[in-house]
Amino acid sequence: MIFTRLKQMIVGKPMPSHRLSEEKISKWKALAVLSSDALSSVAYATEEILIPLAAVSAAALAWSVPVAIAIGILLIIVSASYRQTIEAYSNGGGAYVVAKENIGVLSGLVAGAALLIGYVLTVSVSVAAGVSAITSAFPEVYEFRVMIAVIVIGLITWMNLRGIRESATVFAFPTYIFIISFFVMMGVGAWKIWTGQAVQAHPILHDSYPPIAMFLVFRAFSSGCAALTGIEAISNGVPSFKAPAHTNAKITLTWMAALLVVLFFGITALSHVYGIVPRGGEMAVSQLARAVFGTNWFYYVIQVSTALILVLAANTSYNGFPWLAAVLAHDRFLPRQMAILGDRLVYSNSIIWLSIAAAILVILFQGETHSLIPLYAVGVFLGFTLSQAGMLKHHLKHKKPGWMRAFAINALGAVTTFIVMLVVGATKFSEGAWIVVLLIPFCVFIFYKINRHYLSIGAELSLMEESAPSKMNPVKHTVVIPISGVHRGVVEALRYGISISDDVRAVYVEIDPQATERVKQAWEEWAHEIPFVVLKSPYRSIIKPLLEYVDDLSNTVHSEIITVIVPEFVTAHWWHQILHNQTAFLIRAALLFKKGKVVTSVRYHIKGI
Repeated sequence: MIFTRLKQMIVGKPMPSHRLSEEKISKWKALAVLSSDALSSVAYATEEILIPLAAVSAAALAWSVPVAIAIGILLIIVSASYRQTIEAYSNGGGAYVVAKENIGVLSGLVAGAALLIGYVLTVSVSVAAGVSAITSAFPEVYEFRVMIAVIVIGLITWMNLRGIRESATVFAFPTYIFIISFFVMMGVGAWKIWTGQAVQAHPILHDSYPPIAMFLVFRAFSSGCAALTGIEAISNGVPSFKAPAHTNAKITLTWMAALLVVLFFGITALSHVYGIVPRGGEMAVSQLARAVFGTNWFYYVIQVSTALILVLAANTSYNGFPWLAAVLAHDRFLPRQMAILGDRLVYSNSIIWLSIAAAILVILFQGETHSLIPLYAVGVFLGFTLSQAGMLKHHLKHKKPGWMRAFAINALGAVTTFIVMLVVGATKFSEGAWIVVLLIPFCVFIFYKINRHYLSIGAELSLMEESAPSKMNPVKHTVVIPISGVHRGVVEALRYGISISDDVRAVYVEIDPQATERVKQAWEEWAHEIPFVVLKSPYRSIIKPLLEYVDDLSNTVHSEIITVIVPEFVTAHWWHQILHNQTAFLIRAALLFKKGKVVTSVRYHIKGI
């Protein structure tokens, strides 16, 4: 009871299933919840472009704007492609469902693994980047960045465990503050350049660009493709929308794409014009805000809104990951618990596991955003490619009205995302992408092992080849009651044992011979008609002699089942249980996997003090 009350205090009272429809969210909330990942990438994607270019020379930074234009075009292509996915698959699951149904199970599982890994990394990167925004404004807390990041993950977990609608309301306003503040910064920054209040370090576009190795341009491009992370979240989370879900999802995706293109290109162009050069300890967005506003109050508005959107961007994964995990669990590729709705009509198990994995990554990589980003670029574009390839087969198979236009859009999306995946893989492999390249096949292997387990269990439990019995034959079984003494709890266990079997034996493990004699005497007084077996234990083990006796009994009495009844008493207060019943727990654990053994408890409730 105390645990139930504590749980309700933390996450809220349980909600009935019929309220599930009330947990659906509107477009303006969905834009905040499902687009925060993509929109937040504006805060670090520009910096990711600048870092490899700045390593060559200051002149090489001129390539940042052409690279941003290419990424913007790619973003539009991918967004248009996912509109087709939303139209065709409105039940969630995204790339996994599309690839599995159209290309094959293996392709679907590869896409599913890539997406799950991407969601975990999104939480890690978003929270780490959010904390980086805080440390940019307040350098004195830099050494506590990992601890702060883990605490933030815990807070996001708590909000999501309380329910989708509740978390959406809380998370919506910071997203819109971020959007407005960045538009203000872009507007003021452009106005100052236009009016001559700020010195223009570089033109937006150059007449000529410094010759550098194309590999470095590709590296900057692949780094900047972090701007596309999270763009698939809306198509994966269509079931979260209010009806008509697919229409609202398509509208929200269009809004997100338009905002993302404008913000990303605007920040990149403005950073180039103001001559922003990345440096350790301060994000490029922070430098740009200082250049535009100085260190006034609006600079801190920018930093706070950036930190909030980056932290809340993790919430995109808390919507996408549970939906995808539930679909995989329904298909028997993940544990069934992942498909069970919790008290607050959310997939609580998936939320908790996502948080644990993300926190581990933050700790391992010490909260460094630049170290984490290369890990999930390959997986993201692998998911994009498989999703678009699956849509091509879908169009060819169904040929619905307008399918040729949709086919052309998805074909362009498949080709471009495949090329980008190769570029990202080649340029980021040595920086950490190799981890994901190995991790995806490992996840697929685990999926197959889980699926094989469920199928084998289902086959063994199936009644397909069994005929219905005309009469149920009773099971011949022997009852063993391990005791530590003679008390009311043991008497209740004996009464129950006699009621279910004619062969009941009490077993006592001897540690102290004098104690054994006292128990024998009490047994003769209270239950002399029941056989009393004493097991010697020279090494003072309780469990081992009992297990050996049960195994020997199986070979001698030839019962189909041996039932072990564990007498237990329940104390008046839950904390008293810590002082009791540890042996009972060990007995149940030891017999759990033994065939033909049934373990049950007979509980005696005491009042205590």
